[in-house]
Amino acid sequence: MRRLQADQGIPLTTPPAVDGLLLVDKAAGVSSHDVVSVARRVLGEQRIGHAGTLDPFATGLLVLLVGRATRLLQHLPHEPKRYVATVRFGTETDTEDLTGTATHEAALPDTAALETARTTLVGDIEQVPPAYSAKRVDGTRAYKLARKGEAPDLKPSLVHVDELLLDDFELEGDRVVRCRMRVACGGGTYVRSLARDLARAAGSAAHLEALRRTDSGPFSVRDAVTFEALKSGPPMLGTSLDALPGYPRQALAPDDVARVVRGIDVAAKVPGTHAALIMASAAGDTLVCLAERRISELGDRWQPRVVMRGDG
Repeated sequence: MRRLQADQGIPLTTPPAVDGLLLVDKAAGVSSHDVVSVARRVLGEQRIGHAGTLDPFATGLLVLLVGRATRLLQHLPHEPKRYVATVRFGTETDTEDLTGTATHEAALPDTAALETARTTLVGDIEQVPPAYSAKRVDGTRAYKLARKGEAPDLKPSLVHVDELLLDDFELEGDRVVRCRMRVACGGGTYVRSLARDLARAAGSAAHLEALRRTDSGPFSVRDAVTFEALKSGPPMLGTSLDALPGYPRQALAPDDVARVVRGIDVAAKVPGTHAALIMASAAGDTLVCLAERRISELGDRWQPRVVMRGDG
């Protein structure tokens, strides 16, 4: 382990356990798992999870939760996700990106055909995932079947695309060689497949040359540390409370803190179906738990759902 850390330029010291939010700007050629592995080493904490995988060729925002904050993963606001992609027309590949092998070539489209096709890919749409994806087919990851030369039988999934915009066209005459595609979408949407379907609907073929995630819900890559900076040493984390922007907050009296950490409900004093119950202090607010509203004979109550033990 020490040799591995030294080879990667990672400090050999083991900092104390930490909890909170970490935003990382993933570099191209690095897997999401690689980012998590490095974060575990530099932070000295094994409990790290991320909200949404990025393909190795892609760059951009990975939202990581560290330590006890991993309990909040399923409650993390993460939609819409926003991407900027470069689409290359004329060739489709087996991976639907620049890392794959060409499988189909077609004439370049014009801007009018692309605009017509674009409008069909906004809203609730059915999308067939890429063959090289983590989707399971009869219990096996699709990419494992594809790597063996098999064609995974992937069924369409219903996904939501909030926005799909095309600009920055590179032309050969009146035909589009490549363009920039901006996407805002819900979870489970493959931007690679949006480019594939865009081109097919325009009578062409395409693959992605580049893909960058800029936002995931309220979180932005502008606030992220680079992967190189992460490797150089432990970054400053956001708090567990920072992972729940947009949730109503209710400050607890000391007696209520003691109740909540034991899983006992308390009176609800702010609106919403869920709320972040906090301890307020001059040093800053601390998340005690994420709670869900319920109605009882005592009235509106907050039932603790994810307890951070009062010090997370």
